[in-house]
Amino acid sequence: MARAAIMGASGYVGGELLRILATHEHVEVVLATSRRYAGKPIHYVHFNLRGHYTGLRFTNHDVNAVLRKDVDVVFLALPHGTSVDVVPELLNAGLTVVDLSADYRLKDPEKYVEWYGYEHPHPDLLQKAVYGMPELHREELRGAKLIASPGCNATAAIIALIPLIKEGLVRTDQIIIDVKAGSSEAGATPSLPDHHPEREGSVRPYMPAGHRHVAEVEQELSIISGKPVRASLTPHAVPMVRGSLATAYCIPAREVSARELMRAYTLTYGKELFVRIVKTSPHKYPNPKYVIGSNYADVSFEIESRAGIVKAFAAIDNLVKGAAGQAVQSLNVALGFPEDSGLRAPPLRPA
Repeated sequence: MARAAIMGASGYVGGELLRILATHEHVEVVLATSRRYAGKPIHYVHFNLRGHYTGLRFTNHDVNAVLRKDVDVVFLALPHGTSVDVVPELLNAGLTVVDLSADYRLKDPEKYVEWYGYEHPHPDLLQKAVYGMPELHREELRGAKLIASPGCNATAAIIALIPLIKEGLVRTDQIIIDVKAGSSEAGATPSLPDHHPEREGSVRPYMPAGHRHVAEVEQELSIISGKPVRASLTPHAVPMVRGSLATAYCIPAREVSARELMRAYTLTYGKELFVRIVKTSPHKYPNPKYVIGSNYADVSFEIESRAGIVKAFAAIDNLVKGAAGQAVQSLNVALGFPEDSGLRAPPLRPA
């Protein structure tokens, strides 16, 4: 049994980590930190977990408290820029670290200057970190000590596009990605644009010129392609709480048939536990509504021959496959547990 700590456990992602790990056969949460709720029981913030974690209370957000505790694994559900100096201390103590921020996702330290506006203080660790997407890096994750868990928009976009890039079916110099994202992506701290009365009934783009998650998309797809991938990603805030739907628009590299596309998706995902191809289902295309609460990604595709466009789709729950669930899935691989441990719950319906 691995003993786990969660730093930043009072937010939405921290709450999902607690929910998932509550039924995990091989991981026990023994420490949960929070700056705001230290001393309060877990259910004070996460009402849905009442009856679980009896006796466990939030502790002060303190790395030393984690180091003093007998833990094997630390999940960092912290804001971007906060994990960067915490990770080395935890690694030096011999712990396995799963970082859900963006602080170790990018391999090139110059990308942090370009996309996040700071020089990365630990460029050596960027090379040691494994991007936590098992569908791409399962072998590298085995035994990994530092897992950089992907962003939710990047997860949806990458999963939609892997088969097309892997099989060389589309051009890599001009990919346009649209993501519809639920309000929980903005986190538990309210802001005016994401306050419910402002968001309900509205749809708006945000960060349409240089969203940071595109750096992950280009990095991971370029590795698959073997040549640079250029993408543009525009998220849209929509009036749903959970879920992300990515639609990617690609130019075919040559004449492509629907049969070739189905073959590409089947070869890529036919044996994956958490990716479902829905092209032949009654719905044909993914809908976040049917993955809510689960670690599944639903994928599909379409050809618009008239316009010369191939379209790729993926739907995820942004808090599960886009965050906490994928982090647990990657940890399972790293520690040699069954990959679906703690993640077997099917999606909710209705949601």
